[in-house]
Amino acid sequence: MKTKLFFLLFILSGTTLAQDFLKSPNPWHRIRKERIQQLLPDAMRTAGVEAWIVICRENYNDPLASFIGGENASGTAAYLLFLRDNSVRSVAISPSGEAVALKDIGLHDTVIVIERGANLWQSALKQIQQFNPSKIAVNSSMRTIADGLTYTQRTQMEKEFGAEISQRLLSSGELVLSWLSRKLPEEIEIMRQAALLTDQLEREAYAIVVPGTTTDADVGRFLKKRMKDLGVEDGWAADQNPNVNSGPDRGHSHATDRVIQPGDVIQTDFGIKVFGIWVTDIQRFAYVLRKGETSAPPEIQRYWENAKRGHRLVLASMRPGVRGYDADKVQRDWLKQQGSLPIMWGTGHPVGYWAHDIGPALSGGQTDRPPVGDAARLLQTGQVFAYDGFFCWPIEYGGEKTTKTISVEEMAVITGKGAQYLVPPQEELILIRVK
Repeated sequence: MKTKLFFLLFILSGTTLAQDFLKSPNPWHRIRKERIQQLLPDAMRTAGVEAWIVICRENYNDPLASFIGGENASGTAAYLLFLRDNSVRSVAISPSGEAVALKDIGLHDTVIVIERGANLWQSALKQIQQFNPSKIAVNSSMRTIADGLTYTQRTQMEKEFGAEISQRLLSSGELVLSWLSRKLPEEIEIMRQAALLTDQLEREAYAIVVPGTTTDADVGRFLKKRMKDLGVEDGWAADQNPNVNSGPDRGHSHATDRVIQPGDVIQTDFGIKVFGIWVTDIQRFAYVLRKGETSAPPEIQRYWENAKRGHRLVLASMRPGVRGYDADKVQRDWLKQQGSLPIMWGTGHPVGYWAHDIGPALSGGQTDRPPVGDAARLLQTGQVFAYDGFFCWPIEYGGEKTTKTISVEEMAVITGKGAQYLVPPQEELILIRVK
């Protein structure tokens, strides 16, 4: 009893702090400069490049514009980052007008002002010739985040740069993954506060449920209102956040008008975005008590304990140098041992600037094939993951055989010693009583 009271007080006090923290000035402009200074040099060395060019423009901007100060581009502008020893030298080339704002934010070492309509490519070429990098990353990639350079711009760039310089161009995909997948300690603390708030909002939402009356969509509308009250945004596509599901498995979807009934296991998959930059992704599960019940039935409790145990086993396996595949495989082996039905989804994914961020994937173990792609990548310190503890069992719904899955989702950060939850994980099913 004392433990539960302590945890409740921790959550309530932590939520107050999280709400107060949202009133603080947006730290993004300062943090992104620190990211360039502290994390980009190592990312460039890892990717084997000495320069990176990002082209920004109006109406159809590069996905990474806000990371390098190009979010206000009107006329086409170029941002060049050159690796020198253990630091990055940044040069912004911008038409007059926007260049004033670029100088004001102080993100770049040099801001070169060109007349509107002047040849941007020749100005960029002069900088490349001065620094003379052997390999130059550009945003052409199979990764959408690193695919901001249009075909027309790529063609024009190569024409203006000439064959010799163009041969040095390569995809920025590896650079972007290495740079964005790691978060600074201050960013992790921001995400911790946001995760604490996310957890509390989901618990508040379950408190409004009246079995036999409240629908999944009602719970979703409550969370939308609380988001508006607090001034936070959706962690992913607005029409799928939150995903409240008291029925059979539906995957990523919207909340429906299904009426919540006694005996239901309710899943709420919910995320918020704070300061317009950092997002969360957390699931909380509840059980609706039937008449005469004071706890979940033994089989539901067993499913819950199995899912929770799988989650803890994955956490124990996560540390720098471990493949994402291996962390996923730990849970697959546990599920098979405990008699769960197969799970199609990966155990987890990076989270941070997007709900499905860039970095190693905790997946691949659901097949017998060797790990490939992001599942084969090694975990690194400073990476944050949202990942599930699974258990799946057969049910009948509407006269058809289907499944129900517990997928309790927490957020964890990789440290030098292993992995740590950002906030205390859900230990017990939230119980909803008939009112």
